[in-house]
Amino acid sequence: MLPYPDQDKVADVLSRLGRLPPLVTSWEVERLKSELAEAQRGERFLLQGGDCAERFDECNSELIAKKLKILMQMSLVLLYGLKKPLVRVGRIAGQYAKPRSTDTETRDGVTLPTFRGDLINKAGFTPEERTPDPELMLVGYQRASLTLNFIRALVDSGFADLHHPEYWDMDFASHSSLEQEYRRIVSSISDSMDFFESISGRSIHQTTRVAMFTSHEGLHLPYEQAQTRYIPRWERWYNLATHFPWIGVRTGDLDGAHVEYFRGISNPLGIKVGPRMTGESLQKLLAVLNPLNEPGRITLIHRFGVGQIEKKLPSLIRAVQATGSPVLWCCDPMHGNTEITADGVKTRRFDNILDELEMSFEIHGSTDSHLGGVHFEMTGEDVTECTGGARGLTDADLARSYKSQVDPRLNYEQALELAMRITGKNFRSAASQDS
Repeated sequence: MLPYPDQDKVADVLSRLGRLPPLVTSWEVERLKSELAEAQRGERFLLQGGDCAERFDECNSELIAKKLKILMQMSLVLLYGLKKPLVRVGRIAGQYAKPRSTDTETRDGVTLPTFRGDLINKAGFTPEERTPDPELMLVGYQRASLTLNFIRALVDSGFADLHHPEYWDMDFASHSSLEQEYRRIVSSISDSMDFFESISGRSIHQTTRVAMFTSHEGLHLPYEQAQTRYIPRWERWYNLATHFPWIGVRTGDLDGAHVEYFRGISNPLGIKVGPRMTGESLQKLLAVLNPLNEPGRITLIHRFGVGQIEKKLPSLIRAVQATGSPVLWCCDPMHGNTEITADGVKTRRFDNILDELEMSFEIHGSTDSHLGGVHFEMTGEDVTECTGGARGLTDADLARSYKSQVDPRLNYEQALELAMRITGKNFRSAASQDS
């Protein structure tokens, strides 16, 4: 438990939070688990993406629509390239808390608690703002509820039908040697959907409802526990604050509170797998978190960095294979490739992200494994936080529009370009071999 100064207030907030309606339903959670099980078998592909850390003041219709738009467009590109239905999971409607390496921050000789996300304290550097405030958990619930409500309204109204060319912002393609390939992909997607609509007489969104699931790191246990419910129909416990919670690299201690909590809920679970993870510890986590080897239960999200993946990933794949446990392997090529510029700015380089992703497909293919998903930190906005991509953003461009309070994100153009690169020849052949 974080050092909240008033424990009575914490208890009151958690009691109130526990009486509010759940944000998601157990039926939705079970549907996601079923789709992830299909992805484990190579029948689907997981696209998980969104903000590194959501902010309360960014809960507005324009930004939510932009996030949904890029996720939907990326999923259409991947559907076209991989020839598989997509599982769409947003890092959204709950990613309000972030882990920190240190408990305090010092500026000009003043030391205060570290900013841990809008769910816990505030970013301003004053004692009042940095003191953990339990009322923020109620604000987080409210923002998550508003976000989910708007997403569902957009999806139900046909916002997911984005195949028309006017919805695709392709200006960046003119800066790439692959411009014609990118434009051919968009044109082919549009033509295919137009053909389907012409023979069916119905719009795409009238024919099939796109499922959109949410995820966040289950970091702040009081918040997660307050929205955890026992569902008599299933005779199981569910975290109904999100469909898909995950355990981060800092909270994967086998004897820790987070693993103990995750062990008791029936949601599908993500586990971040980093360079410090050993085969033995991963095997023990699987035994604790999925003792019955339930399909769709575990997604392993590996994040090594382009310099370590070849050394670290194969042995972990073999360790998991030795258990016989069904898992979905997912590549997070963002976190391991974080670096600091000469000016002290945190960034990630597009080419390193792309290289780790390509190496992931190759490694899984060469070890009789299957890479069934990707995990990106990204935004639908025109930010300049990661360098590279078709426009060739440099370190000098970062100052133009760097908005993230935590980790650098791919912008709209970079995210869409990355999806198009995944549909390229090398990725397509590796993915088909995996299947």
